[in-house]
Amino acid sequence: MQRNDCLSAAAAYFDDGRFLADLRRRIAFRTESDTGAATPALGAYLREEMSVPLTQLGFTCEVIDNPVPGGGPFLIARRIEGAEFPTVLTYGHGDVVSGQDAQWREGLTPWVLTTEGERWYGRGTADNKGQHTINLGALAQVLQVRNGELGYNVTLLLEMGEEAASPGLHEVCRQQADKLRADLLMACDGPRASARRPTLFLGSRGAVNFSLRLRARPRGYHSGNWGGVLANPATVLSHAVATLVDAKGRILVEALRPRDIPASVHEALSTIEIGGDADDPALDAGWGEPGLGPAERLMAWNTIEVLALGAGSPQRPVNAIPGEAVAHCQLRFVLGTPWRELASIVRAHLDAHGFEQVEVQVTLEGAATRLDVGNPWVNWAQRSIEASTGQRPDVLPNLAGSLPNDVFADLLGLPTLWVPHSYPACAQHAPNEHLLAPLAREGLQIMAGLYWDLGDAAANAPWQAGSLATTTSHRKAA
Repeated sequence: MQRNDCLSAAAAYFDDGRFLADLRRRIAFRTESDTGAATPALGAYLREEMSVPLTQLGFTCEVIDNPVPGGGPFLIARRIEGAEFPTVLTYGHGDVVSGQDAQWREGLTPWVLTTEGERWYGRGTADNKGQHTINLGALAQVLQVRNGELGYNVTLLLEMGEEAASPGLHEVCRQQADKLRADLLMACDGPRASARRPTLFLGSRGAVNFSLRLRARPRGYHSGNWGGVLANPATVLSHAVATLVDAKGRILVEALRPRDIPASVHEALSTIEIGGDADDPALDAGWGEPGLGPAERLMAWNTIEVLALGAGSPQRPVNAIPGEAVAHCQLRFVLGTPWRELASIVRAHLDAHGFEQVEVQVTLEGAATRLDVGNPWVNWAQRSIEASTGQRPDVLPNLAGSLPNDVFADLLGLPTLWVPHSYPACAQHAPNEHLLAPLAREGLQIMAGLYWDLGDAAANAPWQAGSLATTTSHRKAA
């Protein structure tokens, strides 16, 4: 059997309807994780839907309870061909954000996979059920073509709380470090840079969500009777926010600005195009950090976004000065940002600008990661993807969004390769989420090619070229 046979088998898995059938079953599980409680569907997805096909592929499956109360369970599945063989770790999440059922357009529901031409609608089609179904479907085809022998081991970590900020993930990975020991992470999540070309990304920006709140008084007061003598918290807070980020989206807090963009990152992003697909929004000229191109502003720089503003009653305004105001903000940041110090940095900045009365509270945080573009695994993956698709993939030093990649890069000490099968306009986290069928079919062939090449000595995979010792020697102690 040859590599092309493997790609053909992956395409056949899509063309004959097996991929559609697998994904349809998985979409039907209402695995919302952002409800504040671990629903029975989260465990059922792992035990009833995922463990059976994985066992048939030779995996030993173990469902692990979350050490964090209210968090969803985890699945660790291991397929060991030999203790002397290298191991690839893969990851996915079976949980989804809330269905938002009433907001889907007529004829669609989040829990029934509906196909309309190239668009396959359903909650989780893009994030992440469709993507890990592609990943595991491709692996199954490689195993079949290779007569059940890969020449390496595979471990799968599937979590059920990624959409709720991955509660318990770090703890479980520390506790199960021996079972998760590997030489490479290769996973699928997030969107491509564009639907037009394959993408390989090597990490992600981090994120810190924080709230600014000004409590002026217990209640509102009539604006005619008191306007001009009572400070308006909404007005004050809007000026406080304006000291953090200017009217063009440029960060004004020096400590939260990146020091520079590494030359390797600049070079990698120099050919990346942002937007331009049919459903993409038009980019706003002059927005963001001046002097940078769109790809650098999106993936190599930091941004502060105001996610929501609240004061008074926006739905039904009354003639009153509100008693308090709140701004829910977010810092997206690249490697090297002192993100753990955000609260003290913002506190000092506001104090220096005369806004001592504004409260600062961090509500959510996650680290940034970035694998060196020069790592030998990067070139290996580029060549494999190009061999499967005929296109040189876009290589992003890090995704613009955020993933729990620090668990794999920092805690487990792995080089991290992410191959997304979605695209920016997929309506991820929104009504009418969908997967593009051509991207799914191509994704199956991409992943089949990668899994094939990992076991093919002729493909000169980095662990066969001698870099395995280099990789493992830098692994951090769990």
